[in-house]
Amino acid sequence: MAAAWPAARAEAVHAAEADTAAVGRAPVGDVSVGDAPSLSLPQALALALDHNPGLRAARQALAASEGAVLQSQARPNPELAYSQEDTRSSTRSVTLQWNQTVEVGGKRAARMRVAERGRDVVRAELAAAEAALRADVRAAFFSLLAAQQRVSLARQSLEIARGAREAAAKRVAAGKIAPLEETKARVAESGAQLELAQAQSGLRVARGQMQALWGDAVRPFGDAIGEGSGGVDALPEVPALQALQQRMEQAPAVLRARQALAQSRAVAELERARRLPDPTLSLGVKRATEVGRNQLVVGISVPLPVFDSNRGNQLQALRLADRAEDELQAVRIQLQAQVFEAREQLQASSQQARLLAGEVLPTARTAYELAARGFALGKFAYLDVLDAQRTWSEARSQYLEQLLATQRAAADIDRLLGAEPSDRTTP
Repeated sequence: MAAAWPAARAEAVHAAEADTAAVGRAPVGDVSVGDAPSLSLPQALALALDHNPGLRAARQALAASEGAVLQSQARPNPELAYSQEDTRSSTRSVTLQWNQTVEVGGKRAARMRVAERGRDVVRAELAAAEAALRADVRAAFFSLLAAQQRVSLARQSLEIARGAREAAAKRVAAGKIAPLEETKARVAESGAQLELAQAQSGLRVARGQMQALWGDAVRPFGDAIGEGSGGVDALPEVPALQALQQRMEQAPAVLRARQALAQSRAVAELERARRLPDPTLSLGVKRATEVGRNQLVVGISVPLPVFDSNRGNQLQALRLADRAEDELQAVRIQLQAQVFEAREQLQASSQQARLLAGEVLPTARTAYELAARGFALGKFAYLDVLDAQRTWSEARSQYLEQLLATQRAAADIDRLLGAEPSDRTTP
């Protein structure tokens, strides 16, 4: 019976290795939602883009900016004035007058440009919010896949630990090993049970984080399924620096800073136009009772810029435009540093993941299989098996962490630079 344990454990080893090669496809049992349909990355993105409260707020801000553009097109309202001279019916005169302010100096066109540039700023903010949401969904989805895989690996470790404890108990009963070895096996099994409970808790947290991105769109779902390039084990390509440089000018942060600069310059033009006073034209009729006839009243009034020539507002607008230009340069520099850091993280994590998959994991698995076989033959103590099992388990965890770090780095690049042209359509 003891000799059958290595064969059973070897099957569990190969099953766990197959799970590591297909991350995200293993069922998660009691932490799933019954028979609810599985979840793919496109489905998660569609739900988030349709129901995320933050993105909805950004869309409402864009709709509100349309109102500002509409209002900027309005012309000054006319004024209807009534005046009366004297109160005696025989000598009084009544004047009814229509006054209309006429904007000069291109104020209306400048005001419209300010509103339009403001709408462009809000549109850029919406693009940035959408890029950030896409990156958040992608990171949350791969975190969910990794959490599912941790549960699967923890179940495999528990199966191995349970089998080892049963084998040790049988060997103790046969008098081949000391009872201390069985005690060690029981401790190892308890540790595996604790790791499984922690992995299941992490999976519940990951599921909650995914659902939080959907806002009030409560949708029960089963396992997250990584299909094709959506699997966490499918390492994304490291983009070339030249390709990243070309995308930087279209990054959401740069677009927003550029539109803010255009708006600041439009405000400066508006303040410059306001230095010219707007005349008011008057047209009316005066009824003079004393002479018994109506008289036409025509007039014009022009404010004199003696005390207020709008110089302060002009100076402020010019300095704010200079600040917006400096902020654009700062955004470019900061974006370049952040993109370079994310690319380095992507490259380093990819290399480590390939190293773990190609060398460390197979070696650790082989060492564990040899230790388990030697323990069954009485050549090794259970402590040697436990050390080999711990090493293999840690290698699998490291591999999973590097896979997740790679996907997060790729999501960070998309967050900073926005989706590529081929990926900008809503799934």
